Amino acid sequence: MMTRDYLSVKVWDLNMESRPVETHQVHEYLRSKLCSLYENDCIFDKFECCWNGSDSAIMTGSYNNFFRMFDRDTRRDVTLEASRESSKPRASLKPRKVCTGGKRRKDEISVDSLDFNKKILHTAWHPVDNVIAVAATNNLYIFQDKIN
Repeated sequence: MMTRDYLSVKVWDLNMESRPVETHQVHEYLRSKLCSLYENDCIFDKFECCWNGSDSAIMTGSYNNFFRMFDRDTRRDVTLEASRESSKPRASLKPRKVCTGGKRRKDEISVDSLDFNKKILHTAWHPVDNVIAVAATNNLYIFQDKIN
């Protein structure tokens, strides 16, 4: 079974109620902003999460039209962005990184510049093919693996 709280996704073994078997941090960089997120009601956002067809990966939404994917075997994760630029035919999704402070690299986005009005609350993964759908505000984005 999989559950999602505000900062993490947890995978549970129903025979072991004491603790989850896996915990994946979704947006740990927001921990220092929890008070302000509570004040603007973002803390009550309900992000969905889903499995891929073989249960080897998990996907969930985040802010700034970002969504996160976690490989359960390698424990690797990636942050991707759903945007008009990435939804053009044959466009590749580029990993995004959020920095919490100090110097940031060219391809990183500062946690202070995240848009909390742009959020991906709904995600779905095709049960057989490597095709995903994410809903951001009033847009639906569908992405698939590269076709050779």
